[in-house]
Amino acid sequence: MSTWLGHHLAALRDALRRLAAAPLGTLLSLLVIGVALTLPTAGWLAIENLRSLAGDTPGVQQISIFLSLDAGPREVAEIESRLKDAAPGSARFVPRAEALARLREAEGMADIIGSLPKNPLPDAFVVTPADSQPESLERLAEAFAAWPKVAHVQLDSAWVKRLDAILRLGRLVVILLAVLFAGALVTITFNTIRLQILAQAAEIEVAKLIGATDSYIQRPLHYFGLLQGALGGLCAALLVAAGIHLLTPAVAELARLYGGGFTLRGLSAEAIGALAASGGALGWLGAKISALIHLRRVR
Repeated sequence: MSTWLGHHLAALRDALRRLAAAPLGTLLSLLVIGVALTLPTAGWLAIENLRSLAGDTPGVQQISIFLSLDAGPREVAEIESRLKDAAPGSARFVPRAEALARLREAEGMADIIGSLPKNPLPDAFVVTPADSQPESLERLAEAFAAWPKVAHVQLDSAWVKRLDAILRLGRLVVILLAVLFAGALVTITFNTIRLQILAQAAEIEVAKLIGATDSYIQRPLHYFGLLQGALGGLCAALLVAAGIHLLTPAVAELARLYGGGFTLRGLSAEAIGALAASGGALGWLGAKISALIHLRRVR
């Protein structure tokens, strides 16, 4: 066990030495890998922020239950009890007097409301479902419509479906970009390892002559690709964080102009770790393929 660990530590030190031996080339490689990982990561983050913004916007994913005008306190209590039993999410009761007062506060509506002989608005419940999927919202709306003393159920399902379709399309585009740039990252590592093998062909031949195994020769190359990919993933996280830092004031100002408050969400610690791990895995894969192909040519 100690011998195996010593071999891996020696290979890791050799990989670190190779990275430090050419700082400018290493920096440029990390920037290329970072940019390749930044684009799909930024796209995924944009979709998550858009979903968060849609979920935080009032009225986007709410169901309004309007009761009949002849519904009394007993019917209101029954609907409230049904909502508690169904537990679809949070529900808020809006009495007809409160709805009329809000309508009167709207610009140009005070005189119109004052001319009405009586309050024409019904009592209502505003439900914010826990499950915001379009299919779940429609099922809830159909169930609410079948309850007694419910005159109308309002749900902008078409808008929700359009938003969901846009987000699904965006996720598909991000996945395609991720696959494309993952291939680019593997290719970058592949070429880097190929150049190292060609530059050290004589050393590799001598090592083979004195009994070095393929695993012994390939191990530093694998660690080199893994470290290069992982550091490129951290570089991508820094680029994304810089972009978020630059965009946050402008987005906050735009949200304020629309009467809301929204802050861009950056990468979590788990996402940064996953990004570094993904970069390391792709770098290791590129190094593995390159070592298998080009070491055979050296032999």
